[in-house]
Amino acid sequence: MTIKCHLSRILGEKRINISELSKMAGIARNTATALYHEDAKGVTWDVLEKLCAALNCQPGDLLEYIPARDTND
Repeated sequence: MTIKCHLSRILGEKRINISELSKMAGIARNTATALYHEDAKGVTWDVLEKLCAALNCQPGDLLEYIPARDTND
């Protein structure tokens, strides 16, 4: 199982850099950077809400669940 974060794609499409996002959303730059590079260990509801508000998107636009592949086939 994997959770994929599409923050880098969304920021690219909107032409927003990490520093701008950090200011827009009111989150730490380190948090935005970790999510951008998919290095974050987790995300709080508060941060997710702030990102969605700043980017005018839904949580499902930012995060995607990718089930583990069954290797027994």
